[in-house]
Amino acid sequence: MTVPPVVELAYPTPTADDVSLTDDLVRPPSRGEEDHQEDSAPPDARVFAQNMARCVVEVLAGTRALDQLARWLSDDVYEHLLLRDALARRGRAARGEAPARLALTMGSTVLSEPSTGIVDAVVIIHGRARSRAVALRLEWTRSRWRATAVHVL
Repeated sequence: MTVPPVVELAYPTPTADDVSLTDDLVRPPSRGEEDHQEDSAPPDARVFAQNMARCVVEVLAGTRALDQLARWLSDDVYEHLLLRDALARRGRAARGEAPARLALTMGSTVLSEPSTGIVDAVVIIHGRARSRAVALRLEWTRSRWRATAVHVL
């Protein structure tokens, strides 16, 4: 049996001057830093805010299930909308109304970015009988937008 010859690689061996480890490279990011790291550029917040506002109004009208939005809502917002949905359902039952399909049109949308990865949005939604303003706080978390505050006026 023959032993293969030893071949030296042409790659230079890194020295201490070539490699410098800092705390940022060694230390894992904390939860707050991890949430705002951008794996990719966030998509347009305006489109997400308009879609989220429409869906929230549909949930309160009884034509959409809240569970469909759970992925894009923080836990606090989900619980708040769950309570509002139950109250709206109880009010419709007391009046003897069935959930009706909404004819919504999008009005103006105003965005503000107080810091990187956080967007405050106000979306105006027009229905047949009334118009509503939906205020949202969106945060870019784990490669997607999440609503961390939702207020329907």
